[in-house]
Amino acid sequence: MTFSVNTEITEADPHLIPPVEDEKPRGSRRRGTILITRVFANRGAGFGVVMLVVLFLFAFVGPLISGWTYSELDYTALRKPPGAEHWFGTNNIGQDVFTQTARGMQKSLLIGLLVALFSTGLAGFLGAAAGYFGGLTDRIIMFAVDALLVLPSFLIIAILSPRIREYGWIILVVLLAAFSWMVTARVIRSMTLSIKEREYVRAAQYMGIGHFTIIVRHILPNVASFLIIDATIAVGGAVLGEASLSYFGFGVQSPDVSLGTLIAQNQGAALTSPWLFFFSAIGLILFALAANLLGDGLRDAFDPTSQAGRRVKKNKRRTAASKRVTS
Repeated sequence: MTFSVNTEITEADPHLIPPVEDEKPRGSRRRGTILITRVFANRGAGFGVVMLVVLFLFAFVGPLISGWTYSELDYTALRKPPGAEHWFGTNNIGQDVFTQTARGMQKSLLIGLLVALFSTGLAGFLGAAAGYFGGLTDRIIMFAVDALLVLPSFLIIAILSPRIREYGWIILVVLLAAFSWMVTARVIRSMTLSIKEREYVRAAQYMGIGHFTIIVRHILPNVASFLIIDATIAVGGAVLGEASLSYFGFGVQSPDVSLGTLIAQNQGAALTSPWLFFFSAIGLILFALAANLLGDGLRDAFDPTSQAGRRVKKNKRRTAASKRVTS
């Protein structure tokens, strides 16, 4: 029995063969579309996204359109309620509460984002390194995790903050991030123990690829969904932590302001002049709520077995069935 090989395929028009390099971007765009659809399928997550956009616009665009700066004084309007000239009213010395609240939100958001970025990055790398290398590296990192978990972080930051206050609010970011990565690192370590046994990681090791390259290219991308969710929730936690420290005088210092300092300065006027207290307090509550709702939505979006994922698949099946009926 003989077999013949058809060699005419080599003479085919190359334009009839779809380019291979277009498949990955198309797949990436499709995955991004599915992820966005799943996020907005969760009504709470959609509300969180909209609220975060509104708060960011208020913090960074609001002072540009108000006509006042957060430190400017209006001696003709002392402790005035909200009006046409001062949208959120003024405080006891004539400062515009709108720009004060926007400045406080701006500072709290910056601190929260930086703390979440640094703590999540540190947790991802150290957790992956502990799970991948094992042995002495694992024991050292886990010992540091256990030691930091039992330390009273709020008390330590409160003690250190007045002594290093001259470095500004950046040192507050460093201190908050240093005590915010341990639980996430433990989870990443356990996930890495499973991922490092997979075939593509083994193949990369046999090919002689460096260990840190394997961690960056193969381990961390496979835990990226968890890190994204954790970072989103960590932003809200960092903002609440900064507000708590600033409330007790250990965070952002005068003449600068944050939501915590505004709440602390005006808590006595909550009943007599409520505009001095409630705008900053409501802003803090809304941001923490929006960050947590978005984190829940991202968790459902990355988990195909979640309720939001099943809802998207059900809608797709209904759409496909309706198309078949109409055709």
